[in-house]
Amino acid sequence: MFNLFKKKKEAPKKPSYLPLKVREVVKETADTVSIYFEQPDPYLDYKPGQFLTLVMDFEGKEQRRSYSLCTSPYVDPFPGISVKRVPGGLFSNFLNEKIHPGKTLNVLKPLGNFTTDFHSKNQKHFFLIGGGSGITPLMGILKSVIANEPKSKVTLLYCSRHEEHIIFKKELDALEEKYEQLTVIHNLSQPTEAWTGLKGRLTRETISDFVKKAEAEGEFQTEYFICGPEGILETSIEVLDSLTIDSSKVHKESFYSAAAEAAQHESHEGALTRDVTILLEGEEHLVSVAPDTTILEAGLDKNLNMPFSCQSGLCTACRGKLISGEVKMDEDAGLSENEIKEGYVLCCVGRPQTSDVKISIE
Repeated sequence: MFNLFKKKKEAPKKPSYLPLKVREVVKETADTVSIYFEQPDPYLDYKPGQFLTLVMDFEGKEQRRSYSLCTSPYVDPFPGISVKRVPGGLFSNFLNEKIHPGKTLNVLKPLGNFTTDFHSKNQKHFFLIGGGSGITPLMGILKSVIANEPKSKVTLLYCSRHEEHIIFKKELDALEEKYEQLTVIHNLSQPTEAWTGLKGRLTRETISDFVKKAEAEGEFQTEYFICGPEGILETSIEVLDSLTIDSSKVHKESFYSAAAEAAQHESHEGALTRDVTILLEGEEHLVSVAPDTTILEAGLDKNLNMPFSCQSGLCTACRGKLISGEVKMDEDAGLSENEIKEGYVLCCVGRPQTSDVKISIE
């Protein structure tokens, strides 16, 4: 007997979003706000230093942006993010101007490797280097150390433009006054004449002096966390490399990838269009990836519900396990060395190099 009715094709599954209700909006500086959310049920499970990906519609098109959590799950009752306004920024301008308590925002689950484990018996020196909005994840880490490791200490070297641009200034002052284990060092590039602290651009010599002093403290195991503009990040890494600091002790987080942006403008002349098999939500999907297209872009063009956020190889939201074949990534800064060894790739900056590429999206 023939089936006269064709099976109706199922629509792609909608992504699983977590709705978070805004509890409070705090104006940190003229161009930065902190947005705190009510705790959902069950509680939002996150690690200090991780980020949330916000999902919003603008003119009928879904957009996503990642923002680091500025809170600590060990100290702060409500999770929060801080958003600095970016000229022409779609999300940052909206969040600075239009968000108010009571509004609900959709987010993806917290992600990110810019974190560590804490233990009360640890005796470490956490050396944090941040610039501008790079202070955001460092705040969560800083507060978590104070709450969990009484034998450890924290040094924060924080670069800002001038006094009015110091994000969390009052909170940092209060924490430093209350806890002897915390030292905050501000470096301002354009301070007022009344400023008596470090000033000018952060130099290799300044970083090197602080690192050498920290490494000389034999009773402490030093661990470094760096987050900020590309210049501060690169300079700090260069100094740590020149001083032969073990890379396992160095954690870095960037909000911008020059490598991924440059790859978008590279010539792909001579490259081939290749088919890629994507294992997603228990089903196999075959997508055709052109030379000037990433695996994520090809999947989204096929309406696949692939997870993503930054689309520049930094946040790991699009991470997948390479089952077979070879994939070249424009940027792999978001992955740890262990993840790379285990065969994980980032679909948002991944380009197939062979015809047998198969990726499992977890």
